[in-house]
Amino acid sequence: MFFRFGAVLVFVVVLLTAWILGGWVGYRQVEQESLVESFRYRQLVANELNRYLPIPELMAEHPLLATALSMPDNTGVILQANEQMQRMATIVGSSDVYLMDMSGLTIAANNYQQADSFVGRNFSFRPYFYEAIKRNGSAIYFALGSTSGVRGLYFSHPVHDGRGQMLGVVAVKVLVHELESQWVRPASRREAEMLVLDAAGVSFLSSQPRWLYRDFTGSDGPAPGEASRRRYPERDLEPVQLDYLDKPWGLSSSSGTVRIGENGGGHEYLSVRTPLPRMDWTLQIMVSTQSVIWTRLGFLLGGMALYFGVLLTWLYLRERYRREAELALRGEQLELNVAERTADLERSNQMLVEEIQQREQAQTDLRETQQELIQAAKLAVLGQMSAGLNHEMSQPLTAIQTYARNSRRFLQKGASDMVDANLAEIVLLCDKIAELTRQFKVFARKSEGPPSIVDLRPAVDASVKIIAAQKNSGDIDIQWLRPAQPTWCHGDQIRIEQVLVNLLANAVHALEGCSQPVITIDVAEHQGYWLCRVRDNGRGLPTNTEQLFEPFYTTKPVKQGLGLGLSISRQIVDALGGRLSGRNRSDGDGAEFEFTLKKRDTQV
Repeated sequence: MFFRFGAVLVFVVVLLTAWILGGWVGYRQVEQESLVESFRYRQLVANELNRYLPIPELMAEHPLLATALSMPDNTGVILQANEQMQRMATIVGSSDVYLMDMSGLTIAANNYQQADSFVGRNFSFRPYFYEAIKRNGSAIYFALGSTSGVRGLYFSHPVHDGRGQMLGVVAVKVLVHELESQWVRPASRREAEMLVLDAAGVSFLSSQPRWLYRDFTGSDGPAPGEASRRRYPERDLEPVQLDYLDKPWGLSSSSGTVRIGENGGGHEYLSVRTPLPRMDWTLQIMVSTQSVIWTRLGFLLGGMALYFGVLLTWLYLRERYRREAELALRGEQLELNVAERTADLERSNQMLVEEIQQREQAQTDLRETQQELIQAAKLAVLGQMSAGLNHEMSQPLTAIQTYARNSRRFLQKGASDMVDANLAEIVLLCDKIAELTRQFKVFARKSEGPPSIVDLRPAVDASVKIIAAQKNSGDIDIQWLRPAQPTWCHGDQIRIEQVLVNLLANAVHALEGCSQPVITIDVAEHQGYWLCRVRDNGRGLPTNTEQLFEPFYTTKPVKQGLGLGLSISRQIVDALGGRLSGRNRSDGDGAEFEFTLKKRDTQV
């Protein structure tokens, strides 16, 4: 008998304890969910405020605003200010942008062409105006638009002239319906609602439309005053039937339970209030407490299961001891496996580090090889041009020899004036040879340092002189349409010369056998780049243009090249941030190659 009474008493105690713990856990879960939602929405509001807060200050720096406030009677300036307001509103994605003088009168607005324009309206009564004047800094305010009747956040900042004197205030209105639309209820089955209250306890954001512009101060709170009436014009601000209940055990100080009466009934919620940043707003998250009943029922079932489970504890303990021994053995085996796996990972990591070092060294060697290949290709071009260089220099050398012999005869005859004339001709011929060899010497030199700002024209001049010195280019009409003004670009003169010499040499080879060979070079501006084109009237390109830029691909005999010129030229142009391409001309016979280099305004 005593055993039965004790069993019943213990059963009752277990059920009572389960009911209390179920309530504590249920309310804690609801509170935690409310705190999570409160934090999420608080961050959302903070991000929105931080996004728009610096915008009015930046707008106030625009000189046109100070000019418009200084000359409000100048219609031309005011029109420019209105148009600037439109552009600013479009850029920042705001609803309205308008400019007010020191009296609060709006002199310019983005909606100046609309019937409900702000222009001519006085907003000196708005806090965002007189707070910006009082603080001489940024101000934030929330209200319904007195003209549009649409909810919005108002950001303002004073406008100063060049001497720091305050001239007026620029204001930006941002619609807040996005803040309301971004409220997402929890994924659980709990019924959750959101409210944002102002300092007077009036809701201006709500997940429930019927709670919008309602008084949530409760029966004991003061009714909204005149300030709230002005903030929400033409709204009743009807109080909500709100009763604060006793706080359940285990909740934090910011939480509590409330009952909202509607349609003759009531609904109980767990309410969590959180202040929002930078504003006198309060975020109130309300989650239905109906789930607490289900939690308590679950705890009751759990308590009953625990009670009856004690009867089988000895079976459970015996099985537990057996499993613990098995788990201990498995744990030792797992530690051995982990140690072996760790050693394998360390070896793999060491091999990976060595492979990375090898790859980095290979990349370094590749870059050096590419530079050597570019230099070798340049020297190969010089080797191919050596015959033309000899031909170009043989004529002035023969003339120098002839002038020298004649000078000796004139010296014997005493004709010093003829000797002087011959010596002058010899000097000119020597200068010609020196200039020719200088161009080849510069072309053969390696590039020094990173790319800089250079004039494209001297590189074309030097390339034309090098090609013109070739024997096979004597009958070719090279037309260099040289711009009158400098063409500053991002590049390297020696590398650009190498590209141009390759393109011109290809054009000369393509013109072999043509009756009236012509090569045209021009430079033009194109979308922030300088576009240099080399065109000929030869046979044209026989194959796909992209295949021409593959290494060792060539349509020339072996003695005229190895097929590396265009490949290396493309690598050079790509490294300078440009683009090299080629195609057959659309306006006649022949081919055209063009490359682009980034334009620079001035030389630095």
